[in-house]
Parts: sequence; structure tokens; C-alpha cells
Amino acid sequence: MDGRRRNPYELTEETPVYVISVAAQLSGLHPQTLRQYDRLGLVSPDRTAGRGRRYSARDIELLRQVQQLSQDEGINLAGIKRIIELENQVAALQSRVAELETALDGAAAAMRQREAAVHASYRRDLVPYQEVQQTSALVVWRPKRQQPSD
Repeated sequence: MDGRRRNPYELTEETPVYVISVAAQLSGLHPQTLRQYDRLGLVSPDRTAGRGRRYSARDIELLRQVQQLSQDEGINLAGIKRIIELENQVAALQSRVAELETALDGAAAAMRQREAAVHASYRRDLVPYQEVQQTSALVVWRPKRQQPSD
């Protein structure tokens, strides 16, 4: 959570509040169609203690999307189920990518801090580096000859 207390009576688009007759009316579908979609796993509403279906605003929107794909696009229910599964998978992956990007940003910031701390710990009283002049002179080394000892 974000630290704030949520009002238990606050309605969100995921709050299951609509009975099947109201959900059918809002989505423009027959209640029996909603039951079939539930059996097929296309739209699975929450259940009350007495096993009654309760639909949320998000469920209503999903019912409308299923109807649009079926009627306007001519996609069969198995295809629609697969589309919904893939859309849910994409949403989950996008969420995971966002989490990983946040973690990566945090790790990069920590690395920059540690790098700055290491650079700050360098001793500044060391002999400064002087660039060596490059020449094309040839130097020949010859060992000194040892003199014979008597």
C-alpha cells in the first residue's frame, strides 16, 4: 500500500457490487450469457457467501469487450479467452518491467554513491603523474666489463 488508510466503503472499478441482472443490463447481454461466460472462464465475477455472482465495473467493461470481439470481429469464444489471457499476461509483464526498472534505477544510484565514496577516499598527497615525453632516440645498454683480478 501507499501508507494511506483506505476507506472500506470506497468504491473502485474492481469493487464487486452489481448482481447478475444489473450487470446484464449494463453490458447489454442476457443473464444466461453472463453465466456461460463465467463457466467458460471469460469473465469470472466475485462470489458472495451464498455463491451469488457480483460484478465490478471492470467486469462490465470486460463483458462489453467480449461482446464486441464476438459480434463485431467474429472471434470465437476460445479465441477471445486466449486474447484475454494474453492481455493479462502483457499487463503482468509490463508491471514486472516497471518494478525491475525501479530496482535498476535504485541499484545504479547506489553504485554511483559507492563509486563517489571510493573516489573521495583516494589520497591526494601522492606524487602527481607527469607525462613522459616520447622520443625516437635509441639507447644501447652495455654491461661493464669486469676486470680480471690477480
